[in-house]
Amino acid sequence: MDLLDSQHADELATLLALHAEGSFAAAGRALNKHPSVLSKRLAALEARLGVRLVERTTRQLRFTDDGLRLVEKVRHAALLIAEAQKEAAQGAHEVRGRLRLSMPAAMGRRWLSPMVAGFAMAHPEVVVEVEYAERFVDIVAEHFDAAVRIGELEDSRLVATRLCEHRRILCAAPAYLQRHGTPQVPADLAQHNCLGFTGLRSYPEWRLTRDGVTESVQIQGTLISNDNEALLAAARLGLGIMAAGDWLVSPDIAAGHLVPVLAPWGLNAHAGIYLVRPSGRFSTAAMAAFKAWMVGQFAQGAPWRL
Repeated sequence: MDLLDSQHADELATLLALHAEGSFAAAGRALNKHPSVLSKRLAALEARLGVRLVERTTRQLRFTDDGLRLVEKVRHAALLIAEAQKEAAQGAHEVRGRLRLSMPAAMGRRWLSPMVAGFAMAHPEVVVEVEYAERFVDIVAEHFDAAVRIGELEDSRLVATRLCEHRRILCAAPAYLQRHGTPQVPADLAQHNCLGFTGLRSYPEWRLTRDGVTESVQIQGTLISNDNEALLAAARLGLGIMAAGDWLVSPDIAAGHLVPVLAPWGLNAHAGIYLVRPSGRFSTAAMAAFKAWMVGQFAQGAPWRL
């Protein structure tokens, strides 16, 4: 018998009420049911179990030994269920448990890992598991609680919280531009060594926008990689022009190792950086705390902003 079935649960509740109240009339008042309903429930329970639980007389109810044993076990089970529900309700408001997070590798190592570590220090009852990867991660299929995503969001299964704006910048080392010249319009990029990042779905196309006008360029170059850090190292050495998020190249631009190219033109003009989580799951207290923590980390703007 499935005790979690609603019909069976009603039968067991009837049994407990009859034992506590001593009559169908009193138990009916306690459960707000007509006595005939309770009589049918008791009969159904006895038929299902194949034993007599209660001897009925016109004046009183007398529980058989089988009935008393069942009452005791059901009462104990009810107490365990009530205790489990109480613990679950308390846990829903306590910041504890486990969080499984997915982060983009390069951004994660540079900027997000200290934020995650700070959260772990502030909430020692939470175990935080983080996977850093440049690949696209399906957090629903791979059972992650949340992820940080860069760029446009296309997955309707996710609930997103925008953390900050995301700007992509074309840049190159001063030595490269001295040797090959500085592009003045997007079409000039066809004559340059453009470093290709295959982690972008739009690769090998760069879309540049200025004053509402968008131009697309099919790039070519001698180095292609799925790792932004590898391309950054090559750009510093003067190999070519790269397109990268400001979170990656801002320190090098500030230091003069790289300079912006085609600065009036923007890439991914309205993209953002988001904290996303599956829409079909209940938000735990730990998840809510992590969301608030990350929003707080970006409250004064992105830490890498020039």
